Amino acid sequence: MADRRRKRRKRPTAPAATAVCERPAPEPAAPRAQPRASRRARLEDAPKAPWSPFPLIELTILAGIVLLVLGLAGVAADRVAFSVCGFALVAVASLELSLREHFAGYRSHSTLLAAGAAVLAVIPLHFFTGLPRLVLAGVGVAVFAACFAALRAAFRRRTGGIGFRL
Repeated sequence: MADRRRKRRKRPTAPAATAVCERPAPEPAAPRAQPRASRRARLEDAPKAPWSPFPLIELTILAGIVLLVLGLAGVAADRVAFSVCGFALVAVASLELSLREHFAGYRSHSTLLAAGAAVLAVIPLHFFTGLPRLVLAGVGVAVFAACFAALRAAFRRRTGGIGFRL
């Protein structure tokens, strides 16, 4: 049998400056489309607080829980004041976190924020006016409905059309 060998062409080590490319130039890459918004909120997308490394919200909630326990257990001298202050601390810290997450588009807290607005509207009316409870309930429902619609629309604008996230 005859031994046939193929002749190999020598490949240049560096491309020649005068060589013409036989392949057409690649088309520029199309701009990447924004990833479709999902209903699942990722932990790394959570908005950071201005005081980020310091756990202010968590400590405020802890202090509120301690005051609530002291007030409800009767350890403190003024049980009502301790309970009210503890509840207020927990509520304010929770509303701050909810506001930050809602308006950053991380998670929708429309119901919680609308209920907070309704409570904030009804409490002064209860203490400073002589309105009957039925009228106060109507005011609360109206404030809740208006705030819920506005908050849901704001969240949809922020997330590109998603009404809620888990």
